[in-house]
Amino acid sequence: MSPGDRLQMLLEFTKNHPNDPFALYGLAMEYKNRGRLEDAAERFGALILAHPEYTPAYLHAGNTQVELGHRDQARSIYQAGIAACARKGDAHAQSELQTALSSL
Repeated sequence: MSPGDRLQMLLEFTKNHPNDPFALYGLAMEYKNRGRLEDAAERFGALILAHPEYTPAYLHAGNTQVELGHRDQARSIYQAGIAACARKGDAHAQSELQTALSSL
């Protein structure tokens, strides 16, 4: 599948399944991987707002903000993610987020 086809497929899937956090995450990651960081940041933000318990989103959302030069936003995202992980009991993701926060 070509990258253009993959993006189109993800856009169509999220349109048809707007409440599926995995689909929203996949689209955000596709934008991030393409270097479309503003689009990725927007999608990660919407995902976290709609599904704050979806802990995998926080690390990549924060990393995207770091790449954009927005360290304060990244810090806030990492901190929110650490709290979400604590509530969910996701120690692995919490550890990754703590490492990322410490590296700022």
